[in-house]
Amino acid sequence: MAEVGELRVVSAADQLEAVGERLSLPRVALAPALVEPATRLLSDGEGAAVLLRRQWVGDGSAEAVVLHRAGVPLEHPAVVATALAWGCERVRHATTDRTVPIRPPPANALPIDRFRQLAALAATRVEVAVALAPDGADEAAHTAAADVLRALDLPVLSEERRDGPGPDGSPWVVLAPLDGTGNFSAGLPPWAFSAALVEAGRPVAGLVVDLSSGRRWSGAEGAGARRDGVPIAPQPGSTVLVPSAPAGGVVAVPPTADRVRIAGCTSIELCLVADGSAAAWHDLDRGGSHVHDVAGGLAVLLAAGGVALTADSDPVELFPPSGRTLRLVAAPSLAAACELLAAFT
Repeated sequence: MAEVGELRVVSAADQLEAVGERLSLPRVALAPALVEPATRLLSDGEGAAVLLRRQWVGDGSAEAVVLHRAGVPLEHPAVVATALAWGCERVRHATTDRTVPIRPPPANALPIDRFRQLAALAATRVEVAVALAPDGADEAAHTAAADVLRALDLPVLSEERRDGPGPDGSPWVVLAPLDGTGNFSAGLPPWAFSAALVEAGRPVAGLVVDLSSGRRWSGAEGAGARRDGVPIAPQPGSTVLVPSAPAGGVVAVPPTADRVRIAGCTSIELCLVADGSAAAWHDLDRGGSHVHDVAGGLAVLLAAGGVALTADSDPVELFPPSGRTLRLVAAPSLAAACELLAAFT
């Protein structure tokens, strides 16, 4: 095969015509890749392109299936990276059935790299676990995730376990294996898997997976943040998210806000600020949010370039135990965060 350039996610309708010509497919056949999280279209903008779909295998694992390709080998790093981010254990060619296994991260890999791969795999295991145990979903989700994340050889603090203060100064993982349990029980999306790697109080890497739709947000310090493979950044706007209705019945918002939304899943709400879908999030007029609920979303937000401040205007820091509560604001910029804080003074 000819040398392949950098493959990027095709995310705009005006790109489909050219990519379709390379794959000998009509635009309409590629349209699902723009809206379905489990379908991904990659192109180098020249002559190489590949269409992939995430699907389940009979043993309960997931695989990335190459449906169509032009000039892209199965082993291409972007194909493998897509499979890895999906929590898949192999890449498979739909026509030939040839497979490329996704290898576990080596023990000497950087903690952030090991976390990102194992967290994605943990999310896949949680998808299966909660489907098979709807009446005990929280416990099933914790067991499935902890079994995978144990390979990190780091403390894993979870919403579903009583944890202590943790070792001082060492990295640790904080986990909400099923965030939005109330939504899950009611069958009202969204509900999510959320995990973060924390170092010295900073959430340096995070993954949030909307288990009701398959949307994925990920971020790492120095590497930016993505939603379904596309780079994201927070944006100013007029929609403010809050985790619940306040006891007093009134939600405080800055003058620029004209809409308030409640998704019922804190980790996803923070990711919606990270990707610009909402302008801000806060829990300042409530009792606060637990570390395990905010950690994954905060990691994505900070990697995307957003800002999180406490009620005292300090940068948010995370420390065990995971049940510790914080009152904070999340916004696209320091100025926007301060404006939101000012609404409560």
